[in-house]
Amino acid sequence: MKTCAKALLIVSVLFPVLPASADDAQDGNLRVSYSDAAHSSVLLEMNGKQYIVDVASHSVREAGAGPSAAESPAADLFRQNCAQCHGVDGRGGQGRGTPNFTSASMQASFSDSQISSVIRNGKGGMPAWSGKLSDSQIAALSSYVRSFANGHSTSGAAAQPVAKAGVYQAGDDVLMSLPTGRAVDEHGVYLNFTHRFAYDSATSGTARGQELFGLDNFALASFGLRYGVTDKLSVDVWRSPSFINRPIQLMVAYNLMDEHHEAPFNLAVRVSVEGQNNFRKNYTENIEGIFSRSITSRAQFYVVPTMSFNDRRLVQGSLQSDLIQDLPGINAFSTGFGLAVDIRPTVALVAEIIPTFVNGTELGIHRPAFSFGIQKKILRHAFTLGFTNSPGTSVSQRAGTEATFLGKPGADTPSSLILGFDITRQIH
Repeated sequence: MKTCAKALLIVSVLFPVLPASADDAQDGNLRVSYSDAAHSSVLLEMNGKQYIVDVASHSVREAGAGPSAAESPAADLFRQNCAQCHGVDGRGGQGRGTPNFTSASMQASFSDSQISSVIRNGKGGMPAWSGKLSDSQIAALSSYVRSFANGHSTSGAAAQPVAKAGVYQAGDDVLMSLPTGRAVDEHGVYLNFTHRFAYDSATSGTARGQELFGLDNFALASFGLRYGVTDKLSVDVWRSPSFINRPIQLMVAYNLMDEHHEAPFNLAVRVSVEGQNNFRKNYTENIEGIFSRSITSRAQFYVVPTMSFNDRRLVQGSLQSDLIQDLPGINAFSTGFGLAVDIRPTVALVAEIIPTFVNGTELGIHRPAFSFGIQKKILRHAFTLGFTNSPGTSVSQRAGTEATFLGKPGADTPSSLILGFDITRQIH
C-alpha cells in the first residue's frame, strides 16, 4: 500500500477534503485500486467519480476528462514498462536495435496480432510480459504502439500511415534481382548485398553435397547503398565485381502511387546509369516502371518493363582494366514478372522471370533469366536464398544468363541453376 499511501498524500495536498492515508480510505465513498501493472498509477473512485493519480509525475486527473494519448493509462504503461528501450516517443534506440514505431514501413510490416504476440511472449532481448500485464493491458499497449503511426507520440512525431488491411508489405528491395518498388522511410538508409555462385551448378554434376551445392566455390558479390531523400524519392549506388566487368550503377527512384494511401496499385519509376570499369566506360542508361498489386495481405505480384539503352552482353571481365572488353551498345527491352507469397508471417516464397523482347539474341540471351527462392523478413532485415540462371544483379545485367557469361549454351536451363542469396538491412 505504499504507492496508495503516497497517492493519497498527493491527493490530500491538492484536495484537503480527501483522507490523507490508506487506512482512512476504507470509507464506502472512496475506493482505491492500481491502474497499471507497474503500480505507478492509482485509480481513486469517490462519490461516483474516478481520478487517476500518477505517482511518478505527482499529478491528478479525472478519469472521465478525456485525456490525450500522451496522458492515457496506455501511455503510462508504455512509459513505465517500454520507454527505457523503445523511447518515450517510440522511435527506438540505435544502440539497442529497437524498432522505430513512427516508421511507416515498420508499422506496415506487423499485424495487430503480431504486435500483441511480441508483447505477450517477448522476442530477442525483449522480455515476455505475459503474467506481468493483463490481457486488457497488453491490448492497450498494442493499440498504443499503433498510435505512433498517427502522430500520437509524446514528441509530436509527424503522422505516418498505418498498415492497411489487405495490402502486402515487401520485405526487400528485390525478389532475387527483380525490383519490388518498396517505399523507403524519409532519411532511411539501406544496405544491400548479393552473392551469386556463378561458376558451379547447384544441381548438376557429381559431389554436389561435398561442394555444398556450389556454395564452396567462387562468388560474385555485389553491394549497394540506398537513401530515402523523402518517403517517395530515393537515390541508390550499386557496385558489382570485377569478374562481371566492374559496373557502378547510379539510380534515382520515385514512388508515384502506393496502396497504403488508397491507390489501386503501387507504381514506382526508376532511372539509372551504369558504367563499367568503375564508371569509366561502356555506359548503359535504363528506365524502369515497377507495377505491383497485393493479392490480399499475404501475396503480391510484380510487372517491371525496362528499357536499356546501349546495353552490353553479359560476359566475364578481368581484374585488369585494359582486359575489360569494349563491346558495342545494343538497345534492349525486357519485362520482368514476379510473385511473392507469405507462407508464414515473416517467411515468403519468391519467384521471377525476365524475358527480353527486343534484341535479346544480339545480347546472347536465348532463354529468359529466372529465379525462385525463400525469403525471411525480420524487422529491418531480409535474407533471401534461391536458385537462378543469371549472375547479373544490376538493371542491365539481370536479364543476362549463365549461357552467355560462361560461354556454355545449356547453362541457362533448369538443370544448371546456380545458388545465390541477398541480404538487406535498414541501418537508419
